[in-house]
Amino acid sequence: MDHDQESGLSRRDLLKSAALGGVGLALASGDARAAATAQADGSSATVRGIVFEDTGSTGIRQADSRGVAGVLVSNGREVVKTDADGSYTLPLRDETIIFVIKPAGFTTPVEADTMLHRFYRINQPSGSPAALNLTFEGIEPTPPLPVSLDFPLTRQDEPAQFEVVLFTDPQPQTPAEVDFIREDVVNALHGTPAKFGMTLGDMMFDDLSLYGRYNGIIATLGLPWYNIGGNHDLNFEAPNRHYSRETFKRTFGPPYYAFAYADAVFIMLDNVDYLGTDPKRPGGAGKYEGRIDPAQMDFVRNLLAEVPTDKLLVVTLHIPLRTYIDPEDPAQNLTNRAEFLKLFEGRPHSVSFSGHTHTTEHHYLDAADGWTGPQPHHHHVLTAVSGSWWSGPYDHRGVAVADSRDGTPNGFHILSIDGTSYTTRYVPLKEPNGRQIRLSVLSHLHSEMRRDYRPGALIEPPIALAAVPSTTLVANVFDGGPKTTVTMRIGTAEPISMVRKAIPDPFVEDVFARNEAVKKAWVKAEVSSHMWTVRLPPTLGPGVHPVRVAATDQYGRVHHATLALEIAT
Repeated sequence: MDHDQESGLSRRDLLKSAALGGVGLALASGDARAAATAQADGSSATVRGIVFEDTGSTGIRQADSRGVAGVLVSNGREVVKTDADGSYTLPLRDETIIFVIKPAGFTTPVEADTMLHRFYRINQPSGSPAALNLTFEGIEPTPPLPVSLDFPLTRQDEPAQFEVVLFTDPQPQTPAEVDFIREDVVNALHGTPAKFGMTLGDMMFDDLSLYGRYNGIIATLGLPWYNIGGNHDLNFEAPNRHYSRETFKRTFGPPYYAFAYADAVFIMLDNVDYLGTDPKRPGGAGKYEGRIDPAQMDFVRNLLAEVPTDKLLVVTLHIPLRTYIDPEDPAQNLTNRAEFLKLFEGRPHSVSFSGHTHTTEHHYLDAADGWTGPQPHHHHVLTAVSGSWWSGPYDHRGVAVADSRDGTPNGFHILSIDGTSYTTRYVPLKEPNGRQIRLSVLSHLHSEMRRDYRPGALIEPPIALAAVPSTTLVANVFDGGPKTTVTMRIGTAEPISMVRKAIPDPFVEDVFARNEAVKKAWVKAEVSSHMWTVRLPPTLGPGVHPVRVAATDQYGRVHHATLALEIAT
């Protein structure tokens, strides 16, 4: 264990107290410049410090520590670049978080028992307002900033090719559902070659006391982990957005921030605009809309002014830029999407990711959305880790099967980056061999007679010979979208194109209908954006016919699914 010789504090103590506003990451012997000073002419206070290379891994700037030039530091609105000696100066407000934007080739300190980056300092002298009577612990009053508010960086190798684990909406409502995350997700990910992971909101389902256990479980992966908040990570006692992230800040740090890795810049945003409690919602849960507030708009604008245009921008939010679920619902879509997208004019390399809807969607935003780039902007709504909010039935491990309402199995995505290029791949948690397509055989009898048959009987072979002309093959391409093409081939016949159609998945309709007792009350099958259909050839005769479906995704990869199509005499 490393200790600062003067303070006697361990590196771990320094990291924790720095994050919560305790011990400053300052030069042990002091500095002539004040970190927070009100100017004699009455101008705003400022915070000053040094970003330095922490060659001894102590977290403390020593007399011989070398400053790192050209590093971005922010107060959540302004963004400045460090001078040749690593120094910076920023305006200081009474309640703000000062944070360093990790540059490529360096890392910020990572707390061993949570694997969370500690790259910030909370300045909230009065703490969370006692009058709010927060259910979950907020910010304690923070002491005065140190003489020099310094941030340590350690060099690390960052290859141009790397992978990132993308989670969204793990959303455990109970301790048992935290168990599901451990058994269903984390245990399956051990040994991943990814460089880091991130969760795009709704780490919890309102019970923020579970953060500690959740973080400890995620940390066993051994990956540094980044997080942004969702609408279920709020302090509902807050009257509006301003104090709605107190527990989140205490646990994770700034609600929005950025960092670089190799040739990519990750912009982590909080677009849940909390509007206060709603008595009409269960438990008085909060009202919210998807919105980037003015401070974040300024932050992104000022950040991009310092980022070269040849970098890949990876933007993450909780609420989608746009969703198929209800494109007009302000709680499901970014209400100021056009204004936000204008910030990225002249940026040829960008992609954005979100969660929130517990569906899987691909959108390609163009001028109608406010996007002005030569190519549409790809926005990917990611599969929820919790699927149908951990609805049952249970598998042989006692883990909820949790198929999502668009028929996607619960799971996560892997983002692969190579320079300024990227691909994603979907990892279903309960499909054999990572299957990417589910096939169903649907006749007109399905909706009329479902409850008269065993589960799945009307969406699986065999089918009656007389029913062949009225039977449709349905393919749910779990991570499919507008750029996916799908064909069906029966035996040695020529492939037939399947048509993308906005319908619910008949498989998940059947599962939900037969498992009401273990399904969350609000969960129902929704129209899916990744369904393809084709009518069976009416000339098919009795017997067993091999069916092969091929789906080519937007990256040119081909996924296959097979079915033994049995036709009775």
